[in-house]
Amino acid sequence: MTAHENLSLTDTSTTGRSCCGHKPSAEAIAQAPADEMTECKVMAGTPVVKAKAEEAGLYRDYQGQRYWFCCAACGPLFDADPDRYANAA
Repeated sequence: MTAHENLSLTDTSTTGRSCCGHKPSAEAIAQAPADEMTECKVMAGTPVVKAKAEEAGLYRDYQGQRYWFCCAACGPLFDADPDRYANAA
């Protein structure tokens, strides 16, 4: 079992949160220009405001590309197998 499979995930349909309890507010999402938004590569489908992620250190640079994450747990998972996440569709 991978480290990611061991995460205790929450049901986002009822809690409105991502894997680690962090998700930008609806207001932050609405105020961010489309080019300032992305999706967490580790927790696919979780929106990320790039500037907020950078302020919190929730990003990695890998092979000349920057990847932003929804929470602190996603960085180490990315580090363990960056090709898996960097090449995800």
